[in-house]
Amino acid sequence: MNPHDLNPESTQAAQDEAPAGEVSELDALRNELSKLREDSLRERAELDNQRKRVARDIEMARKFANERLLGELLPVIDSLEAGLAAAGEDSGALRQGMELTLRQLLKVAADNGLVAVDPTGQPFNPEHHQAMSLVPAPGVAPNHVVQVYQKGWLLNERLLRPALVVVSQDA
Repeated sequence: MNPHDLNPESTQAAQDEAPAGEVSELDALRNELSKLREDSLRERAELDNQRKRVARDIEMARKFANERLLGELLPVIDSLEAGLAAAGEDSGALRQGMELTLRQLLKVAADNGLVAVDPTGQPFNPEHHQAMSLVPAPGVAPNHVVQVYQKGWLLNERLLRPALVVVSQDA
């Protein structure tokens, strides 16, 4: 009899004919086979989970590989926007050059998953906003953003920098 061919009829017939010592040995072998099958299934599941974890870690590393660089570029974007706001409409070629530079920089940032957060008029969210002050704001619901000092940024839906905001208070 081949140990891999353990069907119930043949093993039952063998048990009926076999002496007690062989029956206990056969039961021990069955138990060992059952344990080895369970161990094999457990190891396969563990290996599959490990593969999934590694794939997820690689994906996260790819998505956030540029996090530091993009974070360091945020003050550059802020400076270009402030320069454009201060330059006025009369600056001609210099203004056009700054606008082009800012557009290119924002396109590269967006292509890498960076998104600006401008929460003006939205309810205050402490997970995405940092309140700089509370002000009475007639006509605005309490705990809503009335002014943004500095835009916030998300990188692939994860907060990179909170928006610095002024929040309306109860009147």
